[in-house]
Amino acid sequence: MQKMRKRMWAQCLGVLLLVAGLASAAPPEEGQDVVQAPVTVNINEANAETLAAALEGIGLTRAQAIVDYRTQFGRFYSAEELSAVRGIGTNTINRNLARIQIDEHF
Repeated sequence: MQKMRKRMWAQCLGVLLLVAGLASAAPPEEGQDVVQAPVTVNINEANAETLAAALEGIGLTRAQAIVDYRTQFGRFYSAEELSAVRGIGTNTINRNLARIQIDEHF
């Protein structure tokens, strides 16, 4: 009798875990926000339009400033170097760290 109860509880637990897994894999209901991974952009290769579309808080003017800076001074070796571009501060950089990609080959 004791073994039967343990087996029954184990089966119930298995069903609950299965249902929980299915619920988390289900598409979001209407009105729920969908969390997506941010798009990454290589700041050493992207044009101004791509930078403006991918980076939060960076418009077309600021994105063109990134491209102009890169043309004048060369590639960026870290995301933090974007602070050298006029109008881009550390808050903007920190907000976009997951989106900023630096090519590893040079």
